Amino acid sequence: MPIYIIVEGKNDRIKLSHLLQEDEVNILCTFGTLNATKLETLQEQVGEDEVLLFLDNDTSGRRIRGILREVFPDAIHMYTRKGYAGVEGTPDEYIIAQLEKAGLEAYILYPPPDLI
Repeated sequence: MPIYIIVEGKNDRIKLSHLLQEDEVNILCTFGTLNATKLETLQEQVGEDEVLLFLDNDTSGRRIRGILREVFPDAIHMYTRKGYAGVEGTPDEYIIAQLEKAGLEAYILYPPPDLI
């Protein structure tokens, strides 16, 4: 069953793509805007599959999350901390913890442990 993560921008998608098996988890972007056409496209892409929302913890991200919450009421919500520069500026360790919390351990590309 496909899994989808919806993020705001392409830099967020790039950040997550380095940490996830891309053939197993699809990362979709809102590109910071949502209109009826974009929402319809997202709904068509996701269908009845599992969806996670990982949006910035700022005014725009909270607004987009609110809209997507209505469109995808069963979505799993992932959060970044205030103070981080959005999803793209969130440390890998924190993102990995959020992915684990969401139950995506099987799809995470864990970085090799430091050899120090």
